[in-house]
Amino acid sequence: MAESAPLPGTPSWDALLSQCGLPRLDARALLEHASGRRREWLLAHGDDPAAASVIEAFNALAARRRAGEPLAYLLGFREFHGLRFAVTRDVLVPRPETEGLVDAALERLTDTIRPRVLDLGTGSGALAITLALLRPDAQVVATDASSQALAVAQANARLLGAAEITWQEGDWFAALSPDEPPFDLVVSNPPYLADDDPHLHDPALRHEPRMALVSGPHGMEAIALIAAQAPARLRPGGWLMLEHGATQGAAARASLQDAGFTQTETLADLQGLARITLGRWTPPVTNPSRSQGAV
Repeated sequence: MAESAPLPGTPSWDALLSQCGLPRLDARALLEHASGRRREWLLAHGDDPAAASVIEAFNALAARRRAGEPLAYLLGFREFHGLRFAVTRDVLVPRPETEGLVDAALERLTDTIRPRVLDLGTGSGALAITLALLRPDAQVVATDASSQALAVAQANARLLGAAEITWQEGDWFAALSPDEPPFDLVVSNPPYLADDDPHLHDPALRHEPRMALVSGPHGMEAIALIAAQAPARLRPGGWLMLEHGATQGAAARASLQDAGFTQTETLADLQGLARITLGRWTPPVTNPSRSQGAV
């Protein structure tokens, strides 16, 4: 960005960082963004007077950050699994714990050739795009009920080179056509907060789309619905993998088991919190003799 010349008595670059009332890492990221300068340049010129135009832009960003707006929205991007995803207030900010969903999915697709993968509620596209790039042979379909979110995801796919993903607008499985071929894997980071969850008072969450956070009165509504409808969309032996809150593992496993999934388990994230529940779809075996009326 073009910088206006510093005025006499203006603060230095280092003073901007120390006086803004933010943690150093947040302040540094915002100053790099506002100034268009790399970290190395700012370190080397820390005692120099800052440009007036940068001071104004930085102070505005710092005020928004102090008010709780997520850093990713201020910068316009978030790193996820080594990739940079553009984010807007139309999508949930990708979280580090969701990277575990990618890793678990890749592990269970190791022996599957040209797997068909479905990402429900794709948001920024972080799951769908990362899986498509790490498994170029996969046929990836991604859905979202928000057209604005799908626009963000499609833009990310173009920027990151994941051109083969199919995007569908709609609510969970309803976004798919009736004749859509079955999938080897369904992944989702659905909303899992209850309507009155105290986490919703977190200043950061107030800036994120509510439909991506809140599931209903109990917080498990979306997970239960996805689990119930997934068998009709999975190949025999296919996997369903869901992210959820750290206290919802038992309820998530119960939802999958009620829907007929086997090999259900809950995986912990890097902090040791139970965050991902998965299960394998094994259709029940019917007894031919019973179906023919034998006794």
